[in-house]
Amino acid sequence: MSVFTSKREKRLWVSVLLILTAIYSTLGLAGELAAFLRSRAQLDKVYIACFSIVVIVLIGLAIINKTRALLIFTGLGLLAVYTMVIVRMGLSPEERTHLFEYALVGILIYLALKERKKTKSLNKSPFWMAIVITLLLGWLDEGIQAMIPNRVYDIRDVGFNAIAGISGIFSMAILNGLKRKLKSSKV
Repeated sequence: MSVFTSKREKRLWVSVLLILTAIYSTLGLAGELAAFLRSRAQLDKVYIACFSIVVIVLIGLAIINKTRALLIFTGLGLLAVYTMVIVRMGLSPEERTHLFEYALVGILIYLALKERKKTKSLNKSPFWMAIVITLLLGWLDEGIQAMIPNRVYDIRDVGFNAIAGISGIFSMAILNGLKRKLKSSKV
């Protein structure tokens, strides 16, 4: 018997695992890379470039999947709000990465749990379960950092991870709700 209920669920969980592996395995190097880029006045430029790539990929996926314009504009609106919150928080580029990493982790976990719920093999709320799992994984991130010599456990970062995960999950829940509403009004 398979652990996963569908190929899509398996892809989503594998994606979560790969992203967490990338996050956790680079914890020791992240500070050095940030210092290197900062010493060459490239840190903000690299951050903006990565952010732009994410936006372009999301728009491209929406177009490829023939997503309705209302969903695309709602998604872009949520992204704009998220971006403005990040800018107004005055965070360093290193702190900003938490907001993208754990938003993505939260979204993927939420989608994986929703996929499992389709087969009735999950009787709990994917929304709340995704929040709890994402919070625990973000906390684990900081726990690992506490054991790395040049890193520290920072309760603020636990908070950033939590805010990011909840924001990503909440945004995806809004988009899914809108998508369901559009489907039901299409009839």
